[in-house]
Amino acid sequence: MNVLFTVCGRAGSKGFQNKNLKELRQVPLLYYTLAAIRLYRDAHPDDRVSVALNTDSGELIGQAQRQTIVPGISVVERKAELAGDTTPKVDVIKDTYLALRLEKRIDVVVDLDITSPMRRVLDIEQVLAEYQSSESYDLVYSVVHARRSPYFNMVEKKQSGYYEKICRSAYTARQQAPAAYELNASIYAYRPRFLESEIQKTILDYRCGIAVMPDYLVLDIDSEEDFLMMEHLHPYYCRQDAALAAVYQTAAGE
Repeated sequence: MNVLFTVCGRAGSKGFQNKNLKELRQVPLLYYTLAAIRLYRDAHPDDRVSVALNTDSGELIGQAQRQTIVPGISVVERKAELAGDTTPKVDVIKDTYLALRLEKRIDVVVDLDITSPMRRVLDIEQVLAEYQSSESYDLVYSVVHARRSPYFNMVEKKQSGYYEKICRSAYTARQQAPAAYELNASIYAYRPRFLESEIQKTILDYRCGIAVMPDYLVLDIDSEEDFLMMEHLHPYYCRQDAALAAVYQTAAGE
């Protein structure tokens, strides 16, 4: 299988300034993503793996050029019209794919978020296994089991002005409600033909599949509070999970 991994990061960030350039345990966040790719490539020697960084950040490009975890990364310059706060990330991934598709055969585009350092090779493998299980999928993404259910204990303000369940139902216990899942913004596998199409809706409105990751891997970094929490929890989970520790060790060059 020909796998293109995309890594996308804007310069700056209004929510958490320069979050893509942060270091977790003295290791740049970018290196955790590259370490996961390296470990996947090593575990799947028959796959042809390539990596592309899409960014408008000179500092992020510098990090990519200084590292030796995954040599030969293609850099795709982020277009100004794709660097806005409200630009859908799929548009950036699509632009990256279109820039490289003539250079190499691509069977799947796997996007790994820089600010989700808690992912393991087996999580990538599960996403790709689900992707390969059905040609009908436009994309497959990673999720965790939701701790709240829109059918039972999640509410929103209705036109009446009062707060009610997001999904109306007669369920009296959460166990009765359909299973709900939460996207953890970690892994997305896109069908090339989908990226070549006119994408006019949110990706969740297309034909999607999921791969479930463990509950504690819901953590990502979108604020300073998230980052502080990650600094405290990451060492603990690495001690509990050898696959997670392997990513850290590879990222740190150990």
